[in-house]
Amino acid sequence: MAFAELKRRFSAAPILTQPDTSKQFIVEVDASESGVGAVLSQRASDNKVHPCAYFSCKLTPAERNYDIGNRELLAVKLALEEWRHWLEGAEQPFLVWTDHKNLEYVRTAKRLNPRQARWALFFDRFNFNLSFRPGSKNIKPDALSRQYQQEGEALESESTFIVPPNLVLGVSRWSLERRINAAVRDPTTIPSGCPPHCLFVPPGFRPAVLKWGHSSRLACHPGVTRTAFLVAQRFWWPTVSSDVRAFVSSCPVCASVKSPRTPPAGLLQPLPVPSRPWSHIAMDFITGLPNSKGKTVILTVVDRFSKMVHAIPLQRLPSAQQLAEVVVRHVFRLHGLPENITSDRGPQFVAAFWKEFCRLLGITVSLSSGFHPQTNGQVERFNQDLETTLRAMCLKNPQTWSSQLPWAEYSHNTLVNSTGFSPFQAAYGYQPPLFPHQERSASTSGPAAFVRRCRRTWTEYRSRLVRNQERFTSVANRRRSAAPEYKVGDRVWLSSADLPLKGGARKMRPRFIGPFPITKVINPVAVRLELPRALRVHPVFHVSKLKPEKLCPLQTPPAVPPAPRIVDGGPVYSVNKLLASRRVGRVVQYLVDWVGYGPADRQWVPERHILSRDLIDQFHREHPAETSVWEPDFVRGVML
Repeated sequence: MAFAELKRRFSAAPILTQPDTSKQFIVEVDASESGVGAVLSQRASDNKVHPCAYFSCKLTPAERNYDIGNRELLAVKLALEEWRHWLEGAEQPFLVWTDHKNLEYVRTAKRLNPRQARWALFFDRFNFNLSFRPGSKNIKPDALSRQYQQEGEALESESTFIVPPNLVLGVSRWSLERRINAAVRDPTTIPSGCPPHCLFVPPGFRPAVLKWGHSSRLACHPGVTRTAFLVAQRFWWPTVSSDVRAFVSSCPVCASVKSPRTPPAGLLQPLPVPSRPWSHIAMDFITGLPNSKGKTVILTVVDRFSKMVHAIPLQRLPSAQQLAEVVVRHVFRLHGLPENITSDRGPQFVAAFWKEFCRLLGITVSLSSGFHPQTNGQVERFNQDLETTLRAMCLKNPQTWSSQLPWAEYSHNTLVNSTGFSPFQAAYGYQPPLFPHQERSASTSGPAAFVRRCRRTWTEYRSRLVRNQERFTSVANRRRSAAPEYKVGDRVWLSSADLPLKGGARKMRPRFIGPFPITKVINPVAVRLELPRALRVHPVFHVSKLKPEKLCPLQTPPAVPPAPRIVDGGPVYSVNKLLASRRVGRVVQYLVDWVGYGPADRQWVPERHILSRDLIDQFHREHPAETSVWEPDFVRGVML
């Protein structure tokens, strides 16, 4: 009976129906990793879907690399190409069934990749609707798409192993925990406060536990709270909280790479208020200006008493001798010799000529601490105001700033400031007249009255300066913290923000370098450090650029740099890595990172002093863009 029924079904009903252009077509598509399949169908009078044609195609190696969405869309494209003579211009919109739901939105997507954009132009020739059909019902095209798979291919491509088959998972034994358990054999020695889920740690194992909870790859140097949380999950001892805090605060890696989250150290130390005009002055330069009548630099000179200024345009940054000539011509001849000159550490102000020039005239030179422009804050503030004024006056034609500079200076000197006096009035005892009627109404008293008025003005003005300074100091100290009481011999970390460190990406450089010993405490907010010669910066720094080294007996002592070997009577140091190269004249130099030394000790070393040619070859393999010249007369050097 079964065979007769099977014979009847094969002979009684056609396998394929003849396409009828008056009826709606249905295109069923699917794609696998090896091919695509499609079925062209129509509904007959019995309302069942009958196949009209079958299609399958093996994917090329490039097409097999498509993601699943593009492979499913490729199946639609190939099916439409195959039956284009039936589908293009069909009387009724036809349906496309796919088991990939995202394709329902492909024709309305706003962003397509180049391949999809090309296919979209082809799809515009047809009038069809994409519809999702679950994979459990999309059996026919699925079977057609998989006929090109080799035996076992599907299992290999579709199976994803989280752990490679050749590895066996098992419970790992932690040597630290095993050693702690071995050390604590007598339960009566465990303090009563130990939680039941924690392991009591004897004193000898606490440094190892703290190092695991803070410095291991599992922890990655977190703060105090997170380190304590990680340690407390498994370990305990009575002083665990204080030990974690001390260990984390003394971690040299954290001290080197983490930026402080506290207010900058060092309360404001304002300079003393002078007692008369032009006895104490401050100087600085404004650079980066466009050429204006041959001038590109402004020398600004500020009287620290009256706040009166002189803005002197210059062709370029002057040498120390040229600066002395400019100051004599534009300042000293008008106001006499000052008692003190405050400036930054520019090359003109630290030159031997300038220091000797000031010494011969009896002038004290005060230089700001390293990378701390707030020391010379009055002139820095005026520079900001002057730049703003010139931008406003020369907005349409910046090259005319030198013509507007005298007016900017006059405006600053004649307008009142927070003291209620103008700088001109504070310096000369009267306000300059702006109009003729003011001149006629001015007092014509004698010299004695004029002197009394000047002294009265200076006394009142100085008292207001002192009050303002006290108020400004109080406001500034709200955003500062008291500096530690440093002593000679203390070791501190130095901020690297302004240091000329070379090698590596700036984002990956340490935030602090050191620690370095203090050799002199200049004042409560400035100290002198013992720095490596390679840094080539002035060793005096404001305390806001420092943070103290903290020591903890649980922390591993810092490594001592290895002593150099003595070869032929000279020291020989070992090279860790070459970081960069440069050419100075005809000599090629390499930036050397020494074994056992930090970033602050890196040096530029001539090629002939590096004895290992393998290091140079390795550097150029890693940095092919760098160029080097091999010197035939390579001689024995003093570095390895």
